[in-house]
Amino acid sequence: MCGIVGFTGKRAALPLLLSGLSALEYRGYDSAGVALAAERLVTVKSAGRLSCLQQKLKGGVWGQTCGIGHTRWATHGAPVDHNAHPHATPRLAMVHNGIIENYAELTAALCEQGCVFRSETDTESAAWLLDGIYGENHDPVQAIFKTIKQLRGSFAFGVIFADRPGEIYAVRRDSPLIVAQAEEGSFLASDVPALLAHTKAYYRPDEGVVCRLSAQGVCFFDDEGKEVAQRLETVDWSVEQARKDGFEHFMIKEIYEEPQALQRTVQHYLKKGLPRFQNPMLDGDALASFKRVILVACGTAMHAGLVGAYRIEKMARVPARVEIASEFRYADPVLGTGDLMILLSQSGETADTLAALRHAKAQGVPTLAIVNVVGSSVAREADHVLYTPAGPEIAVASTKAYSVQCAVLELIAIRMAMAKGRMDAHRARGLCVQLADHVPAEVLATLELSDRIRTLAVALTDAQHLFYIGRDLDCALCTEGSLKLKEISYIHSEAYAAGELKHGAISLIERDTPVVALMTVPHVAEKMISAIREVRSRGARVILFITRDLAERYEIPFDDCVQLPVSSTGQTVFGAATALQLLAYHVAAARGLDVDKPRNLAKSVTVE
Repeated sequence: MCGIVGFTGKRAALPLLLSGLSALEYRGYDSAGVALAAERLVTVKSAGRLSCLQQKLKGGVWGQTCGIGHTRWATHGAPVDHNAHPHATPRLAMVHNGIIENYAELTAALCEQGCVFRSETDTESAAWLLDGIYGENHDPVQAIFKTIKQLRGSFAFGVIFADRPGEIYAVRRDSPLIVAQAEEGSFLASDVPALLAHTKAYYRPDEGVVCRLSAQGVCFFDDEGKEVAQRLETVDWSVEQARKDGFEHFMIKEIYEEPQALQRTVQHYLKKGLPRFQNPMLDGDALASFKRVILVACGTAMHAGLVGAYRIEKMARVPARVEIASEFRYADPVLGTGDLMILLSQSGETADTLAALRHAKAQGVPTLAIVNVVGSSVAREADHVLYTPAGPEIAVASTKAYSVQCAVLELIAIRMAMAKGRMDAHRARGLCVQLADHVPAEVLATLELSDRIRTLAVALTDAQHLFYIGRDLDCALCTEGSLKLKEISYIHSEAYAAGELKHGAISLIERDTPVVALMTVPHVAEKMISAIREVRSRGARVILFITRDLAERYEIPFDDCVQLPVSSTGQTVFGAATALQLLAYHVAAARGLDVDKPRNLAKSVTVE
């Protein structure tokens, strides 16, 4: 969740640290700080936004060429100045992303040794532990290895030592961290956007490898102190793609990027008009051998899994179920021969998803990751990986990543249906053509409804509660539409299968309660109309999102209506999802909220 940056080299470090932290603001934070090294360590930190930290730094002389910085989401201790990172001891300053699970026992032992804690954080226990070990041997690499052997939990550490002013040390376990060399010097960061202005080449060090950054370059060491090689990777997007390009927010920019992202993703996995993944498990006989598919994810990715499970069962007739990653391993799930686990994660660093992946691998279940970040932890550890070339997604609320995850799952469902003998090549090719050409065009046409949806959104800005209802595949879509609204507008919202209303939830419907009704599935249209009549008869204000062909076929009561320019097939999910994303965005924007950085949320949830 937190943002880490570091620089050592030929230039003043502070401007580079602040620009790097600014590039990582999308990850979410409630405090920020920097530590700079020269003759001594200087630490400055502040609760609040980066502007609060910058205000504290005004008037200082900051020529140091080595330093680390951090943006923190409060977990242990309130978001106040003394809990912000970096945490300093007499010998070092440390920044940390993750959770130290055994911090309480470490803190107790360190206090007995005379350490004086100035915060309520788990991180300070790691800093004091490292301080003591380093004081014994003055070998940074060995001190870090001895320290992490005593830590339980997840971490990405960046450390500077008072007696080594030109060096930064780093190590990670279950948390993201990258390092890079550029003309100016060496960089440390928790994600690529912090580095893009300086280089596109970076290392994502293996877990348990200690990195040493200096003005001369980057070195990596194993636990025996031997230098080891790490794979150099190259990011395939530019700093311009991580900018707003005239849009008011990243979220709306990324919604408008959906047609291109969908087309790029689908074309990437098509050969001669059919799904081809260049993977023996997905393209060979192995796919036909699977008897059950388990999709594991969190949040928006989990909602994409709901769509994928529906399509897999519908087309391939293979049982598919969706599991919330945070609950999966604790439920002691029954796994066995014939299972395939698909893990969905935009960042590839989601801690709960990574834990579920490791649990499945320990049970011998084949794992397939669908992620947007090359070389991420989930991608590295899964048996197989499919990347979604959606480009950078900066807004905390995911939009285009959801759409492309649904698209990849659609292709898997088609390929599995072919492998199982449930679909011939002619039918499969027709669906792929629809997905590659027609669907992006339909999403583009949906974007043209943005002004119309904005008008509806303004009328919802004072709503206290809002309901989404749908049937069949629309029910899965409603869960994501409702989540988007909650995330960025802070309006309480619930999604229900329309047929479930009469089993309790309809008691919440009263005069002028907004109800968003989604209607794109022909074979349940009449059932859906009955549900709409039920809520409207109780005074609900119904906002109907419906495909044009269904709107022409039925007479439906509503208060406001948006006709979606999509045909009523299983692939309506894409245009409908875009419309619901636009609704959430325009409601939040009309309420004057910080759409890209909603409160209490982070882009990459790297702690359980």
